[in-house]
Amino acid sequence: MKIAIVGTGYVGLVTGTCFAETGNTVICVDIDQEKVKKMQSGVVPIYEPHLDMLFERNIKQGRLFFTSHLEEAVTQSDIIFLALPTPPGEDGSADLSYILGVANQLGKIMKSYKVIVDKSTVPVGTSEKVKNEISKNTPYEFDVVSNPEFLREGFAVDDFMKPDRVVIGTQSEKAKKIMETLYKPYVRQGNPIIFMDEKSAELTKYAANAFLATKITFMNEIANFCEKVGANVDMVRIGIGSDSRIGKRFLFPGVGYGGSCFPKDVQALSKSGKENNYPFQILEAVMAVNENQKTILLPKIKKYFEENLAGKKIALWGLAFKPDTDDIREAPSLYIINGLLEAGATVSAFDPEAMQNVQNILSNQIEFAPTHYDALKNADALIIVTEWPLFRTPDFDKMKLLMKNPVIFDGRNIYDLDTMKENGFYYSSIGRKTIEK
Repeated sequence: MKIAIVGTGYVGLVTGTCFAETGNTVICVDIDQEKVKKMQSGVVPIYEPHLDMLFERNIKQGRLFFTSHLEEAVTQSDIIFLALPTPPGEDGSADLSYILGVANQLGKIMKSYKVIVDKSTVPVGTSEKVKNEISKNTPYEFDVVSNPEFLREGFAVDDFMKPDRVVIGTQSEKAKKIMETLYKPYVRQGNPIIFMDEKSAELTKYAANAFLATKITFMNEIANFCEKVGANVDMVRIGIGSDSRIGKRFLFPGVGYGGSCFPKDVQALSKSGKENNYPFQILEAVMAVNENQKTILLPKIKKYFEENLAGKKIALWGLAFKPDTDDIREAPSLYIINGLLEAGATVSAFDPEAMQNVQNILSNQIEFAPTHYDALKNADALIIVTEWPLFRTPDFDKMKLLMKNPVIFDGRNIYDLDTMKENGFYYSSIGRKTIEK
């Protein structure tokens, strides 16, 4: 099939590359001409495991192309995917200006039947708005389909190639057949393609992310309570995770959720509820708890240093909102860094992939270390914010030699309590007892 992908962020680039991998001809469109030039020369603009290999292969084999000209891509394609940003506005609602702006242009360009696919996460009713915007400028037949993505950053390629399910919202039989043919290669193991109406498909994505955000936040609340009563959140997590009705995933406590999906999607669903006279009380609580959780370590750190962080050097391991990505959108690390700087501390940070993105924001306000061990030199304490595999089995003896004080505040609970006690660290984590030196 001939496909155009409008927007080359995480969703658009993974979607386009993976469609090309199964033999489709794909043209990716982006208004950033420099970015387009880099992609044309084989440079992947984001970090996502396994994407670079597929990207390079499909460019070489003549199935994956890039352009900054929307008309060029649309006229050569039968299916147009809109993978454009929907950032939250000041009131939390999703900004649809990018999507509706492109929809307006599509109507002027189209000269034959097209399937227009909303791949972006959008509020209920967006497909109708897109349809109305296109209709203003074209007499040609077209269908607008809602096809939400369920890609996890760090696992996006695997999630696309072997999806748990594919959700397609359309009431057009013609569009249904086209979309079914497109996705058949990805569900050969029997996972379902689920067809529904457009509004239900749009809400399915928001509902899924809001539920997962609620699950994470609930576990963080339990972890905070564990500290109050002397329980161990690891034991509680295992105890409830073995219940098949609950499941083991998304039960790990920490310093809150971040990234490009959960924060904005929970906000947007909450806003949609208010607009339809249905306030989501549970989502309001989720957002409030998560906002507090991002900086839950700061009071512990200040208490340890007797409310005086001025002149203290704090090492920070992890900047991305989760491992295996360079995404720092709504990352807890940024909130923690701001709190440390406001208290007068200096920060030396390391992350395998996200340092450049943070440097673009913070410039020279903090130090960026070449390795995770370099960040520890003369540090008064270490904070672990992202659970990169690199951090899980460090040389604790080397760490103690490098640090001024063997003090760790672990926002992801990556170390065993007995191990930290045996190695002589002061160790404070989430929902577990503190190990004193």
